[in-house]
Amino acid sequence: MYFQDSASPQMEALVELHDNIMFYLVIILFGVAWILISIIRNYVNDKSPISNKYLNHGTLIELIWTITPALILILIAFPSFKLLYLMDEVTDPSLTVFVEGHQWYWSYQYPDFLNDDDEELEFDSYLVPESDLEEGGLRMLEVDNRVILPELTHVRFIISSGDVIHSYACPALGIKCDAYPGRLNQISVLVNREGSFFGQCSEICGILHSSMPIVIESISLEKFLSWLQEQ
Repeated sequence: MYFQDSASPQMEALVELHDNIMFYLVIILFGVAWILISIIRNYVNDKSPISNKYLNHGTLIELIWTITPALILILIAFPSFKLLYLMDEVTDPSLTVFVEGHQWYWSYQYPDFLNDDDEELEFDSYLVPESDLEEGGLRMLEVDNRVILPELTHVRFIISSGDVIHSYACPALGIKCDAYPGRLNQISVLVNREGSFFGQCSEICGILHSSMPIVIESISLEKFLSWLQEQ
């Protein structure tokens, strides 16, 4: 019925932009509906036949109903483009996560961290089948390996694909970035609270498109360091 609870500054900004625009759109909706209903009620042919040509073809009113929506769209465009470009800015990241989409799972790498064999920390993330779900697990959303991030940390996602076009999306964090084969896209996020945030591939990528969910878990920095040591 509405957006997921925000967990990042960009998602909070998106919700605020949506609410501000929707306020004026609702006013416009009721205004236009009132005008249409009034015309239908008052200008039926047998009740009030139109005899003045300027009521049928009026250059002034046509200019008004053409220019006014154009001005409204321009006013909406300014904050929209401002937010769009702000979201494209990648703040100096403290952590980088490389994401690669496959048919039909996600692969993750943490290039900032090496294990004892000097290999990057990496793992695949698959959908947990309904038959293997633990109590409280979400059907078609739970994965076997979650993306673990520290809260209040600037994180950069570098996103690509190994086969077809996918799209990495997590609504609560305001993330949606296409994954193209042979190309690197990037997006940054600051998770401002602990929790688990669910997303899905948002580009139709084949028969199991619905079976490659995303789970990003935000934890404290101390727990994140402990998780790294376990890996």
